[in-house]
Amino acid sequence: MSTGFDRDRDEFARGARAIVVYPDHGASARDADARLDETAGLAAAIGVTVVDKVALRLRAPKPATLIGSGQVEQLAATVRMEEAGLVVFDAALTPVQQRNLETALEAKVIDRTGLILEIFGERAATAEGRLQVELAHLDYQAGRLVRSWTHLERQRGGFGFLGGPGETQIEADRRLIRDRMARLRKELDSVSRTRGLHRERRQRAPWPVIALVGYTNAGKSTLFNRLTGAHVMAEDLLFATLDPTLRQISLPGIDKAILSDTVGFVSELPTQLVAAFKATLEEVVSADLLIHVRDIAHPDTQAQRDDVEGVLRDLGVTETTPRIEAWNKLDLLEGEAREDMLVEASHREDVVAISALSGEGIDTLVATIGALLTEGHRRYAITLDSADGAGAAWLHAHGEVLGQEVDGEHALYDVRMSPSDYERFLTRG
Repeated sequence: MSTGFDRDRDEFARGARAIVVYPDHGASARDADARLDETAGLAAAIGVTVVDKVALRLRAPKPATLIGSGQVEQLAATVRMEEAGLVVFDAALTPVQQRNLETALEAKVIDRTGLILEIFGERAATAEGRLQVELAHLDYQAGRLVRSWTHLERQRGGFGFLGGPGETQIEADRRLIRDRMARLRKELDSVSRTRGLHRERRQRAPWPVIALVGYTNAGKSTLFNRLTGAHVMAEDLLFATLDPTLRQISLPGIDKAILSDTVGFVSELPTQLVAAFKATLEEVVSADLLIHVRDIAHPDTQAQRDDVEGVLRDLGVTETTPRIEAWNKLDLLEGEAREDMLVEASHREDVVAISALSGEGIDTLVATIGALLTEGHRRYAITLDSADGAGAAWLHAHGEVLGQEVDGEHALYDVRMSPSDYERFLTRG
């Protein structure tokens, strides 16, 4: 029998047999089974076949292996029995712990951070996304010095946790890593400046920016497609969407708004990724309105909400940024659970219960978004020449025309619009 483990060949094809381990400290707000299911879902997102899930009660972390010696022996027996070649720890492992566990278990070992980075490495579709993931990967691996760095010298798919073109174990070149990270940061700074220029143009327009945020697999991309008619990848898969997508939509009282679909968050999101993706997530920081999409049918929905809010704080999003909670996946709730949730949602002004899949509650959500964004709008009495068709069209496109009447050569309009749009109307060419 062979587990497929070879210290000098870290190649694991899709379908590799894996065991997921959750070291339970007893301090998490989540249920151990829920944590195991989530990590198994993360592993499945990169094609790994999870053959067993194990929760290990941890009194105190061991410096050498994190878990106790008896637990290591128990886990090694499970690895042999299941013929697993990969063990995924739903925890952060030090380089020493990772290496010692690989030796004891005779299997490849990766931790939660490594797993998430691997998923991001596979999913990044744009040049910017791949730059961000590679920077995060290098930052994570720089202190581990257990992998070959030849991939820095050529194009390749993935980032070497589970796959790679037959790399051999060599001593890492610290200077090569440092220089490469410096180059990546320069390129990402350039991307950030370009994105900033685009944002300034939008603000001058000005069109409000609405950012969808939420835990991974909460249904953001399904809602994005529902609101925009786009066809962004939306599957029952963790981190199905990685690169941000922006589309324009029309709302009550607003001719145009920009809707941004962002990467999903997850508990214990690696700090390297938060830092690397800051250029992308600046859309969230500067948004006029956040729609926090929640999987309200998930047993850990409240803990997921807290995780998302924590990441938003880390990004610098202030509490003053207006937000709506879209309690999604209403279609998965039945009976008393559904009724209780609808009653709770009805008592909160910042909550709309929806099903992005079926369309239930979407009209209410759109109306709520429009009302929030036009909250500061005022009524203006505007007089135009009767023949000024372009001016009349502008008012209808950028404001809400409440009434109009023609008086000889003049047309009188009662319009509600934002002060900034009114200024734009007065200065239009």
